[in-house]
Amino acid sequence: MKILVTGAAGFIGFHTCELLLGRGDEVVGLDNLNDYYDVRLKEARLARLKGRPGFRFHRLDLADRAGMEALFAAEKPQRVIHLAAQAGVRYSIRNPHAYVDSNLVGFMNILEGCRHHGVEHLVYASSSSVYGANTTMPFSVHHTVDHPLSLYAATKKANELMAHTYSHLYRLPTTGLRFFTVYGPWGRPDMAMFLFTEAILAGRPIDVFNHGRMRRDFTYIDDIVQGVVRTCDRIAPVNPDWSGAAPDPGTSAAPYRIYNIGNHQPAELMHVIACLEKTIGKTVEKRMLPMQAGDVPATYADVEDLTEAVGFRPATPIEVGIGRFVAWYREYHRLPATA
Repeated sequence: MKILVTGAAGFIGFHTCELLLGRGDEVVGLDNLNDYYDVRLKEARLARLKGRPGFRFHRLDLADRAGMEALFAAEKPQRVIHLAAQAGVRYSIRNPHAYVDSNLVGFMNILEGCRHHGVEHLVYASSSSVYGANTTMPFSVHHTVDHPLSLYAATKKANELMAHTYSHLYRLPTTGLRFFTVYGPWGRPDMAMFLFTEAILAGRPIDVFNHGRMRRDFTYIDDIVQGVVRTCDRIAPVNPDWSGAAPDPGTSAAPYRIYNIGNHQPAELMHVIACLEKTIGKTVEKRMLPMQAGDVPATYADVEDLTEAVGFRPATPIEVGIGRFVAWYREYHRLPATA
């Protein structure tokens, strides 16, 4: 198939492109290479994709309406995996306008491109942050998510609502994936795994929020991209039993689905830090701090629906995934194999 992957120079987008190319798909990559984090890391990911048979890259901003219209008209992708977005809960408090431009205006341009050019299936990134003030665990797509705690979360909830209108009005099959904490080689420098590893190796203290009483559904990147690609392959179906009298938030009478994509085994933050210390061979000073605004103390994904739909079964233990991440980090930064 010809598949448009947005955010192709990003963490999940890069790995998704690699998997698609490896199985013989034609991949059209899109990214604006913004400077939210080190552009050199994005360029290094992209360098591993460029030149591979079946891959073409467009440097383009999602909010560029004319550019997006021209891209869809020229490429005519069969399916779209939309992973580009302005990410980060904490950054959304400092720079809210970036989230409106990328996550709302940009997503509208994606929807319009899919609508007008016969795209068979749109798979897009939502986020576990949409659960916001929900406390019932594990988080289920059949729960309502009406109380986001950050603008980032609100834009992701808005994406789900926007997608549903296009599924309903134009019968565009859409599937939203609520990503839980993803980690692994080529990961994002603003994520805890990267920040902690960097600090431990440099002998600097780390900030541990909520005094360490945090739990995250850490999910290894290889498991995640398997789920993404399998979801792309299965066009979102209608739910023939859906009823407006008792509406199910995760399905619809339209070709629309929402899935959690996570490990279903949340890890204590202090356990993750201990695993990093053991793998690296150094201990780290921990600065215990209160919860940050917009954050939540725990995430825990119910992935039963995605397992039933596409056979999604995360298989990488956190200890194994951390070992692979630290090995990549050392190689990428040309550090010795031991601390």
